[in-house]
Amino acid sequence: MNAKDDMVLALSDAKVGSEGILGSVDLPDEVSHYLAHLGFLPGASIQVLRRAPAGDPTVYRIDGVEVGLRNETARHIFLQPAIPAGAIK
Repeated sequence: MNAKDDMVLALSDAKVGSEGILGSVDLPDEVSHYLAHLGFLPGASIQVLRRAPAGDPTVYRIDGVEVGLRNETARHIFLQPAIPAGAIK
């Protein structure tokens, strides 16, 4: 596993306020195609906006569109988090 792989996390594990680039979607074709129509494509910019009071679903902004996803779906979508400018040495 290389350093880049270490930085990939499931979208369901991303904290509210975080953002990054969508890496991959590991879901059945029918669901993947539906999500692709909503903008969930590799390379798309994603922001984690807010979670429901009980923690599920979560609202994400992807290319300017807000989409709510349940954790069961979001755990199969992988994100490469943005690195804060101050974290690069």
